[in-house]
Amino acid sequence: MSARMHAIVQSVFGGPETLAYVETDVPEPAPGEVLLRVAGAGVNPGDAVLRSGRVPELVPLPWTPGNDVAGVVERVGEGVTQFAPGDEVYGMLSVRPRGAYAEFTAVPADALAPAPKNLDLAHAGAVPLVAITAWQALAVLARVGPGDRVLIHAAAGGVGHVAVQLARELGAYVIGTARAAHHDFLRELGADELIDYTTTDFRTAVAPVDAVLDLVGGTYGPHSLDVLRPDGLLVGASIDPGTDEQQAAARGLRYTWVTAEPSGALLKQITERVEAGRLRVSVERTYPLAEAAEAHRAIEAKRTTGKLVLVP
Repeated sequence: MSARMHAIVQSVFGGPETLAYVETDVPEPAPGEVLLRVAGAGVNPGDAVLRSGRVPELVPLPWTPGNDVAGVVERVGEGVTQFAPGDEVYGMLSVRPRGAYAEFTAVPADALAPAPKNLDLAHAGAVPLVAITAWQALAVLARVGPGDRVLIHAAAGGVGHVAVQLARELGAYVIGTARAAHHDFLRELGADELIDYTTTDFRTAVAPVDAVLDLVGGTYGPHSLDVLRPDGLLVGASIDPGTDEQQAAARGLRYTWVTAEPSGALLKQITERVEAGRLRVSVERTYPLAEAAEAHRAIEAKRTTGKLVLVP
């Protein structure tokens, strides 16, 4: 293989135009890592937040963005025994100088799992972050169970449409906020009740719920407290949650923020659900790697159904 590759590199914070398509060195896998030939890199709203510079302390400029990845193992680093060259895998990267927006990337082996056999690798690259985030929010933090009422904001988005399916599997009654154009899609995924946020204030339309997953932030945070039952839980996943633990506690409620952590072990559980047809991740569109800036413009327009994926 060549020692050079193409990647997206950002050297200054700003708009999508700061994402440069450049030629750079192929990374070497460190001990405990594998080198992947990338087949698909998911694009997430958080990528755009980091690119903008709103949380500069998290971003090691210059950097290559991208947390979601699927691809083929090219080489393995010292100490890696669970994977071999040629294996098809997927996983989630933490924020690091070399992310998934590249033809090759190095990934800790324990963050990877065998890719679902019923997905092509480009689509598998859409799964890890949204599935891990939804699982952590609903199964771990909210401990959703049969009979619980769960409200999911931005239900048609990347994390949202996966959360609808997981909440349903956990036995919950699932309510989602989304544009009317997305309601049929969400009903197919198992949503019981849907609210068009462009025409209706959800606070006037929702009976009290046990848990809220807020993927929007801003005013949605404090407004979501208004629809929680006593001791109910608001799980925030936005950089601007609009509320905090103290405000929730003053009203006899709870608030927490979900952080998705890379986990190959958890992805194996996700894989079982995908292969069994119990979980699907919708990909609205794929973009060539060189068009990463266009993908960011699309994700920032907040009209995406499901996920966007970059394909090198």
